[in-house]
Amino acid sequence: MLETVEILKASILIVDDQKANVMLLEQMLRNIGYSNITTTMDARTVCALHIEHNYDLILLDLQMPGMDGFEVMEELKNISADAYLPVLVITAQPGHKLRALQAGAKDFVSKPFDLQEVQTRIHNMLEVRLLYQQLDTYNKRLEQTVLERTAELRASEARFRSFTHLSSDWYWEQDQFGNFTSVSGPVFEMLGIRVEDMLGKTPKGGMEGWDVDEREKLDDNIANRRPFLDFIYRRCKPDGTIQYLQVSGEPFFDSASRFAGYRGVGMDVTHRRP
Repeated sequence: MLETVEILKASILIVDDQKANVMLLEQMLRNIGYSNITTTMDARTVCALHIEHNYDLILLDLQMPGMDGFEVMEELKNISADAYLPVLVITAQPGHKLRALQAGAKDFVSKPFDLQEVQTRIHNMLEVRLLYQQLDTYNKRLEQTVLERTAELRASEARFRSFTHLSSDWYWEQDQFGNFTSVSGPVFEMLGIRVEDMLGKTPKGGMEGWDVDEREKLDDNIANRRPFLDFIYRRCKPDGTIQYLQVSGEPFFDSASRFAGYRGVGMDVTHRRP
């Protein structure tokens, strides 16, 4: 909720060709604490003033010589960035109220003025307007934060990939369903599997010769989204020799914290075995 002091700081423009009405409205507003008030008796200056000051509220008389309030609202529509007209119309004609609302005004007050009604309508309209502006500002900041975090995440992933390419034999990623989405490195030379045969598939196929128990442990880690480090398992190659592979992996998540898949690195460590 807004504090009263925030509402009293709102910028207000009073537009009326009758000096007595302008003075009455301005004095009423100042008496209850509003201080940021501008007045004009020339309707043709409203758009220029609004472009310069971006008023939170425009009190607009509808019946004025030279340019009436309806024409002013049409011009304001052309310059309003968010298509919102912060206009409260003033009219002595009951038939003008509906037409004014259809033209974009947000509320109206009738002449002769009921000062208590005018104060209440001004306060309520400003409260809604300022809350809307706060929400818009918050959404923009949130959107910017998401963009910044996304950029940081992508940069981090790029650094991670660069590092893993240097410190391992191959790099891999799987989506949330377990299908390989990215594989790099000399996979064919070490495992006898072509990269194009792996993409879009789970690790279940084309994995002959793996130690069943070790493979089940590795699959269990991935299925339960547990990170693992330097997990070593064996593979019996077609020539009968034993190959030892070391893999590390971790789950990763999207910007909404939803599980997006797994990624990891691996290397052949057969030469380290006695």
